Amino acid sequence: MSVEGFVRALPKVELHLHLEGAVSAATFADLAEKNGVALPAGKRTSDLYSYGNLPDFLAIYDLVCASIRDAADFSRVTFEALERCALAGARYVELFFSPHAHLAHGVAYSTMLEGILDGFRRAKESYGLVATLIPAHSRELGPERGERFLDMVLSERPAQVIGIGLDYNEAPFPPAPFAGLWERARAAGLNVTAHAGEGGPATFVRDSIDLLGVSRIDHGYHVVDDADLVARCRESRIPFTCCPSTTLATTVWRDLGSPDHAIRRMIEAGLNVTIHSDDPPMFGTTLDREYALIARNFALSPETLGRIALAGLEASWLDPDTKRRWKADWSAEIDRLVADHTSQA
Repeated sequence: MSVEGFVRALPKVELHLHLEGAVSAATFADLAEKNGVALPAGKRTSDLYSYGNLPDFLAIYDLVCASIRDAADFSRVTFEALERCALAGARYVELFFSPHAHLAHGVAYSTMLEGILDGFRRAKESYGLVATLIPAHSRELGPERGERFLDMVLSERPAQVIGIGLDYNEAPFPPAPFAGLWERARAAGLNVTAHAGEGGPATFVRDSIDLLGVSRIDHGYHVVDDADLVARCRESRIPFTCCPSTTLATTVWRDLGSPDHAIRRMIEAGLNVTIHSDDPPMFGTTLDREYALIARNFALSPETLGRIALAGLEASWLDPDTKRRWKADWSAEIDRLVADHTSQA
């Protein structure tokens, strides 16, 4: 069995996937035409997703958001995103989305939820895939807008909405001002996470843990710049939802083969690293490809890849009983896959 076949067969969770970043270029072009959104001049569909840094990426991301307007659009992009997850071996997905980017175009929050939950239903019927939802607040909008965001989330809260996230351009927008907002969300029973340490410093990782009370860190790569913080995170086993392909465009680490790459260093330091795909069509990847990339570039064994898959399950916000049952089932399945892979090597 090839590495690619092995990682595709691994039972996996997807904990760091943005709905709007999971729209294929073809679907983006189709929805843009349908909804009257102008695409970048002179670019072919195949060239729409090209950028060299996080701000350039976010500019395209915002255009994708503008192209998704009605419940049918949301259902379509949700189902297509989850279908790709299922084909890559995902069994469970916690899906981020950006309400503010659609509210700006007059789309009601209820319309977003209607379409996304319909996409969840269709993916469950077609693939048995279970999905839940994490509305995310753009840190660029500040904590005052964040209070209105949380009011909205709490006022219309189907069971599938299990937490909130903090994302968008990180470096100029530290986590500390959002401490009260995140405390309020936790008090309301929501799980909380935050993007930190992708473009921002290690202190953003520390403050997300200490001030926001997050249960996991999205990205977190600059943790490697602070040895004391690395030791603390290793001891606490806080999960990091890492996304190899996006590091090549949005961080200072542009070579997965380098011994200095942050994800490699995080794994070697014993941090609780989990692997996800972030914005897969926008970076030409899939969840199974992300596993294959770290397997080949970091020379990871099948056993290590299996442990990373189980770490993702443990880091999820599934209820404890489901998580316990799945962990037993997945462990046995992974043991069989490792044995098969080893026997064919």
